[in-house]
Amino acid sequence: MPRLIRSAVLSNYVEVARSVGLDPYRMITEFRLPPAALNDPEVRVATGSVGRLLEESAARSGKLDFGLRLADKRTVANLGALALLVREQPTIRKALDVMVGYMFLHGEALLLNMKEHDGEVKLSLAFDVSRPVPIRQGVELGIGFLHRSLQQLFREGWKPQKVCFTHAGPAKKDAYRKFFGTDVLFNQDFNGIVCRSRDLDADVPAADAKMARYVQQYLDTIAARRNTTTTARVRECIYTMLPSGLCSADNVAARLGVDRRTVHRYLAREGQTFSSVMDSVRAELVTRYIENRDRPLASVSELLGFSALSAFSRWFKNRFGCNVTDWRAGKQGPLRAKAAPNAAAG
Repeated sequence: MPRLIRSAVLSNYVEVARSVGLDPYRMITEFRLPPAALNDPEVRVATGSVGRLLEESAARSGKLDFGLRLADKRTVANLGALALLVREQPTIRKALDVMVGYMFLHGEALLLNMKEHDGEVKLSLAFDVSRPVPIRQGVELGIGFLHRSLQQLFREGWKPQKVCFTHAGPAKKDAYRKFFGTDVLFNQDFNGIVCRSRDLDADVPAADAKMARYVQQYLDTIAARRNTTTTARVRECIYTMLPSGLCSADNVAARLGVDRRTVHRYLAREGQTFSSVMDSVRAELVTRYIENRDRPLASVSELLGFSALSAFSRWFKNRFGCNVTDWRAGKQGPLRAKAAPNAAAG
C-alpha cells in the first residue's frame, strides 16, 4: 500500500505551476492525482505520486527551486487539525514536540526528529516512501514549510543558525539564502534546520492550555485508529538510526521498548526479518544519495550505516548488479534492485 499524505501538501500548486508556465490540471492528471486534491486539503494522496509531480514540475519549468516557491506561502495552518494543537502550546519547544509526535497524521511517510546537543537543536526531516522516489523538491518544500511555520510561531524573532540538505546545491544559491535568511549548506548528512536551544524556550503568544487539552484528546482518538505495523515502526527507527552507525536489531528493539526476540517474532508474522527491512531502507536511500555525484562514496557508506566502504560496495553490487562508479559514469541504466536478501549486509 502506498504511503499517504494530506493533499494540503499541494496548497497553492495551481498558482505556482501557472507562474512558471505549467498547466497544473494536466500535470496532476498525468501523475494520477485526483483533481479534488487541489481544492480539498483533507484528500489523502500517494506521497510517491506527489514527489514525482514536484520533481517533474521543477524539471519542465526549469525552476530548481520549485519546492521553495510552494513553501513560500505556507503556514502552520497547512497541518490542519494538528495546527490547532501546535499553536496552543506554551513554548516553541512544546510546539515542536507536538509536531514531532503527531506529524504522521499529516503524512504517513514524514519522519520529523528533534535532537539537542551542546546548546544547539537539530530539526531533521526524512521521507519513508517505501520505494525509490526522487524527493529533492519534496524535501525543500518540507524544510521550507518548517521554516515558515517557525517564523509564524516566533513572530519577528526567528533566525536559524543554518539549513542543511543532503542533495547537491544549485549553481546559484541566491533564492535559498533569501528564503531562509541564513547559511544554506548542501551535500550534508541530513535534511533540516539547526538553531539555538535557548531560542526554543520562547513563549507562544496567546496559547490556551484548555484548548490544547481538548484538541489533543481529539488527535489521540485519531491516532489510536492508526494501523501501525511492526515493520513500519522498525523502518522508522532504521531511517533515523542508520547514519549513527548504531542501527542494530538490539538498539532498534530498545528504542521500541521491547527485546530483540519480540521484534523478530512480530516481523516474522508480517513476513519480514530485521535484515530484510534494513536492506529495503538502504536500497531506497542509496538511490537518492548516489544521484548526487558530488557526494563521496565513503560518505554514502556512512549514511547507510556500513562499517566500511568495501562492505557497502559489496552490498551495492549484490543488490543492483553493478558498481556505483559504473552507474555514475552512465554505463548502466536505471537502478533496479534484485529481490531483497534475508541476511543483513555490512
